[in-house]
Amino acid sequence: MTGTLLNIATVLIGGTLGLLFGARLSERLRKTVVAGLGLFTLAYGVYNFLKTQNPLIVLGSLLIGGVLGEWWRIEDGLQRLGEILEARFAARDPSSGRFVRGFLTASLVFCVGPMTILGSIQNGLTGDYSLLAIKAVLDGFAALAFASSLGAGVLFSVLVILVYQGGLSLLATQLNSVLTAPMMAEMTAAGGILLMGIAISSLLEIKPIRMGNFLPALVLAPLIVEILALLKIK
Repeated sequence: MTGTLLNIATVLIGGTLGLLFGARLSERLRKTVVAGLGLFTLAYGVYNFLKTQNPLIVLGSLLIGGVLGEWWRIEDGLQRLGEILEARFAARDPSSGRFVRGFLTASLVFCVGPMTILGSIQNGLTGDYSLLAIKAVLDGFAALAFASSLGAGVLFSVLVILVYQGGLSLLATQLNSVLTAPMMAEMTAAGGILLMGIAISSLLEIKPIRMGNFLPALVLAPLIVEILALLKIK
């Protein structure tokens, strides 16, 4: 839960600063900070991938996970969920549009995405909140930008972060007794590849990649390790 609390703190700070001084911050500054976070995320992804004991397991989980993700259209589903929620909330109470839009937009940006899921799982399983710390900085700057244009509703998105992100971390904690060290290593390595993709696609904006479709790899990597162990294949 440490990462989630840190995330909440940065959103509150960023949102408050956005309400007070948002109009004074330049776009160049925001882009420079995001680029720096993108480079760090890329390097951190490589660091995690190097923990693998069998790169072929990671490759297999990514390929199969990518096929399943495209088949299930996970990325499209996440985007469609955001559009449906926004449309319903806006239609339900048009008079409070600015507040509701700020709350909903911030909640979706902060909670719907591979980094949220990956960071929460890592935090719950290992207690390592470094990935959520990266996300916290990103969310803080996003909250600053949102609050300056959409108002105080952005600050209330911390309630959604607490329930959703905190819930994922607590759920992952329950799986800690099930996963072995080799399973954890390969899942961490697969997560490292996803981090590199997020950095390349979303933060550095080098090439668009539907990273949400690779999320099944996080489940498949430890599953492949277990199957190989049962078959006694190294």
